[in-house]
Amino acid sequence: MSTTTIHHNSFLRRRTRTRAALALHQETPRLSVFRSLRHISVQIIDDKTGRTLAATSDHALKATGTKTEVAAAVGKAIAISAVAKKITAVRFDRGGYDYHGRVAAVAQAARENGLQF
Repeated sequence: MSTTTIHHNSFLRRRTRTRAALALHQETPRLSVFRSLRHISVQIIDDKTGRTLAATSDHALKATGTKTEVAAAVGKAIAISAVAKKITAVRFDRGGYDYHGRVAAVAQAARENGLQF
């Protein structure tokens, strides 16, 4: 078994475990983070209806700087968009990624700009 397969399996287990814990509280929308090697995107999802309430990414913002600075800008933008739509509380879905670096930067910027989780 290659190391890529092992990493992928552990990633899927973490993502499944995180989503199972978040599924217990579906009364608030979920802030889902997707991180690739170069980009980051976030969306606020209402799991009851299966609809995306707000979304943004570094593509939409055309932000510049380090990847962590861009992630913080994405977190700020999603928080501003959510507050404008009267969404103040969300569940944070890190999507199987470690709560570190860019994922933590998104969360911190979202909290600083009005989202509670």
